[in-house]
Amino acid sequence: GLRGPQCAGLMLGRKDLIEAAVLNNNPHEDTIGRPCKVGKEEICGMFAALERYLRIDHEAEWKDWEARLGTVEKTISSVPGVEMGRHVPEIANHVPHLYFQWDEKAFGLSQEECVKQLEEGEPSIICLTGEPTQGLSVTPYMMKPGDERIVARRLKEILSTALKQAKA
Repeated sequence: GLRGPQCAGLMLGRKDLIEAAVLNNNPHEDTIGRPCKVGKEEICGMFAALERYLRIDHEAEWKDWEARLGTVEKTISSVPGVEMGRHVPEIANHVPHLYFQWDEKAFGLSQEECVKQLEEGEPSIICLTGEPTQGLSVTPYMMKPGDERIVARRLKEILSTALKQAKA
């Protein structure tokens, strides 16, 4: 949730465990710390991410995420036969997700084919798969303002086209 560099992190916990971990840091060059050290760029990036995280209004951010999902949900709801819902994973990616599913036979479109069309389109869009809800899902977590309209438009286009072709 900090949105910091992938190769950096924070060590938090009991003092004795942190002291033990420090023993694996430089200048003890015969330990794991030397080859796995964090560069100054990652330290600066993590510091900036932590500053941002501590400054941000998390409640307002959550409301913004919900509003973005609302845009996607409203757009896709005009396609008959698409079921949608929301969930928040308990462990990773603890942010709101919008999941959607449809009768693949009625649409003539599998989830895999929908994912492929999204990824190969312009711009490339990545949906989450393998969620416990048996469908595809999107999350606004890393979207920039306006991305939700692009995702909604593309999803509606793919699903609507498939449904029209299946009925033809």
